[in-house]
Amino acid sequence: MFWASKTLETLLESVLSPTCAEDNQNRQILFPTPGTVDMDQLERSLLDAPIIEKGDYQYFVHPISDGVPMLEPGLLREIVIKIIRKARLEDVDKIVTPAAMGIHISTAVSLMTDIPLVVIRKRQYGLDGEVALSKQTGYSEGEMYINDVDEGDRVLVLDDVLSTGGTLRAIIEALDHINADVVDTVAVIKKAGSNELEETGHDVKTLITVEVEEGEVNIVDGESE
Repeated sequence: MFWASKTLETLLESVLSPTCAEDNQNRQILFPTPGTVDMDQLERSLLDAPIIEKGDYQYFVHPISDGVPMLEPGLLREIVIKIIRKARLEDVDKIVTPAAMGIHISTAVSLMTDIPLVVIRKRQYGLDGEVALSKQTGYSEGEMYINDVDEGDRVLVLDDVLSTGGTLRAIIEALDHINADVVDTVAVIKKAGSNELEETGHDVKTLITVEVEEGEVNIVDGESE
């Protein structure tokens, strides 16, 4: 396994080519020295997020969860580094993420770790071994389909937001049905309040916890577990 022989520090070094490794300017852009940049871009971007209403549901619009407003590379880089530091990556065979808003995060993590990426699609392909799951969120429901996850695979589940927990619960139950081993689960943003995963006892690590009150995003916990 890639992670069996590499620490975080050697991993960060390995993504740079020998030429780039000698270029201090490029190194500083990709991996700034700790303390030289503000590493609270996620918190700041959430506090600035616009709020819309869907019925009685207040919904924040954020580049990680919606793709709009524009996603700045520095914000994505910060999130990926935090995921790599928080997630249990040893012996993970595959990263598993739901379409669509888990894809950009998981692609970046896959590039950084050399761990293959499986995207759970809303479209059915009818391939051998395809597994269907039903997911329900606070404002939508539907079918999704898992391909390329086999019995015994050790997987990391990544997603953008943990809200009601309906999507992540459906994914984890489907992976259990396949007899895959869910090594760890990470969501970038957690919305404060109860969720369906609490009933399962399955632990989900998150980078930040927020709540929406009176048309504003409030930070509940900036260092979530």
